[in-house]
Amino acid sequence: MSAVFSHGRLRLYLLKLLADGPRHGYELIRLLENRFHGLYAPSAGTIYPRLQRMEADGLITHTAVGGRKVYEITDAGRAEIDQRQAELVSLEADINASLADLSTLADEVEQGVRGSVRDLKKELREATRQARSAPPGPSGFGWGYPPRPGAAKPSAPPADVVTELEDKAAQLLAEVRRLARAGRASQETMRATLVVLDGAIDQVRRLLR
Repeated sequence: MSAVFSHGRLRLYLLKLLADGPRHGYELIRLLENRFHGLYAPSAGTIYPRLQRMEADGLITHTAVGGRKVYEITDAGRAEIDQRQAELVSLEADINASLADLSTLADEVEQGVRGSVRDLKKELREATRQARSAPPGPSGFGWGYPPRPGAAKPSAPPADVVTELEDKAAQLLAEVRRLARAGRASQETMRATLVVLDGAIDQVRRLLR
């Protein structure tokens, strides 16, 4: 989201929001989150220092209300909005385009994780089936080794262990879905997540075989 709000554009958008009426910092964060349909929300560490600089530049002022700072745009702030109207129109268009990209990427991550979880469950079921049908290996487990004389029949992984693994996979899917929809990571980070997840699934497969 930094590209959308580069070169002083976050300052411009904050002025736009304050032009609609006085707001405290938390309200501004929520308004930005709503504008991005929940896919992005700036941190307090991003918003409050920016507000302080805007106040130092005379673009906004604040009053203390109920222990909170309520910010209000000044005439100088309104003048900057008037001077940058064309840029504001361009910014709104870029936000809409960014929203489309974030939504697509969130769907891509969610689908990738769902597919990986589905594959993992298949691997677990297959490992269970093979353990029940294969002859015991050197340690007495069914991993395809020639049976030892007098070796016990291999046992499948305990049902509670398989269930726990499936639950962990489902929790992972839910967590990645939540983080993807929150949009708090860059596109590069989200795509890297898919690569890491694919590698982890491959490692699990090797352990199960």
